[in-house]
This record gives sequence, structure tokens and C-alpha cells, in this order.
Amino acid sequence: MPVLRAKDGKLQLPGVTDEWSGDFTFIQAADCQLGMTWTFGGTWGYGQNHGYDGPNYECDCSWQPEIRWCSSLVSMVNCMKTKPKFVIMCGDLLDAWPHKGDAMLRVRDKQYKDFQKIFSELEVPLVCVCGNHDVGNSPTEETVTKYRSDFGDDWFSFVCNGVFCIVLNSQYYEDSTHVPELAVEQEQWLDQQLETARSRKYKHSLLFQHIPLFLQNPDEEKVYYNYSQPLRETMLKKFADAGISKIFCGHYHRNAGG
Repeated sequence: MPVLRAKDGKLQLPGVTDEWSGDFTFIQAADCQLGMTWTFGGTWGYGQNHGYDGPNYECDCSWQPEIRWCSSLVSMVNCMKTKPKFVIMCGDLLDAWPHKGDAMLRVRDKQYKDFQKIFSELEVPLVCVCGNHDVGNSPTEETVTKYRSDFGDDWFSFVCNGVFCIVLNSQYYEDSTHVPELAVEQEQWLDQQLETARSRKYKHSLLFQHIPLFLQNPDEEKVYYNYSQPLRETMLKKFADAGISKIFCGHYHRNAGG
């Protein structure tokens, strides 16, 4: 099944309705990040491969481990007797940055083709969420345009059998220095979506993004893997007031209970 693309802030899942029709399942994954294993070279840091700065990065880099792991995910989902309604990948779809020169963009395009090839074999819809590796730690108009060209809108909503789902680009909250207008546009759009959630038209309202608001508790200090304060508190209150019951994230590369 082709990887789904959102347009004009909306995503249409095939074979679902707006009405609640009973319990169903979906699968959340994150950070498939084709190429990361090679980049980090098996050690913390850039390891023996010298990461993105290696002299032969374009020629030498590989993502065979990620191909195996993602293909395994596809096979396991396809073998499920009762299929989930969708799989959602919560960001960092590819490893190669979109803003570090032509050589890295060529690598990224190869990673993108393999991503599409692998997940086209999935027998349920795949929904993609934007992560920091997908638009850069400090997004620009150029990197956002590249992402949208490859994957569709970076913020959108969809309904699955009476469950309202909101997808955000959390990188605008981390650093919108170069794209302040896009950050404002997303926030205005989000407020509209939260009004829909607040109306209780749907049985449940969920939110998906890449960076977690917090890892273990709302009062923890700011680290690389969470939101800063006071933004975190503001967003938590906004989501709670609208009736968002669960927020699904990635980015941490391990499990967290927050």
C-alpha cells in the first residue's frame, strides 16, 4: 500500500468512517531513521565511520540494518490475523540531513527511495510524522519544502472510526528561528483542531508528534529529548483542556513513561 500523504491539513485513511464503531488497534513506531546505525559507527558519537563528516560519506554510508528492521516490521504487521487500522511512524524517517550540501541530499534521496520501497509492502496505511532529522534541528523554508515534497504536509489531522487524530511538527516548538511564520501558522491551525477535539464530537482525541513534552514527569528539567519550560506547561494545559487523552512521540530512542 502506498505511504499516505496529507494535503491541506487533512489525511484520509482508506476504509474508515467518522463514527465510533468499537475498539480497534493501531501501531505506533518511531525513528526508523535509515542510515543512523552506520553514521554512529557502533559507538556513541560518530565512531569509526566519522559520521556525516567522514571523507567518503556519500560512497561508504549504508542502511542495511534499518532495511532489515523496517522490513521485519512490515512482515510482522502483514502477518497479524486482525490487522491494525494504521501504522504511524513518529518522526526521523531518514537519517541524512536535508540541509548539509548536495552529497548528503543525494544520500537522503536514496534513503527516501528505500523507505518508500519497504513500506509500500505494508498491507495497512502508513502515516508519517515529521522529526528533526526530516527538516533539520533548525528548520528552514527549504527543508520544510523538501519534506512536504517527499512526504506531504508536516501538520494535519485525520479521523479513524470515531477517533480524532492530530499530527504536529514539533520542530517548530524546538527552534522556529528561520520559519517563524510557519510556526504561527501551525499554532493557529492547532487551535482550530483543538476546538474540534473540545466539541467531543469524537469518542477519543489523540495527538502525535516527534519530540516528547516530557519523559518521566512534567516538572523535569529541559534536556535534548523534551520540551522547554514554560512552553511545556502551556502546551500540556492546552491539550488537557481540549480533552486530548494520549500523546504519542518518538525522538528518545528508548522507552519512557511520561
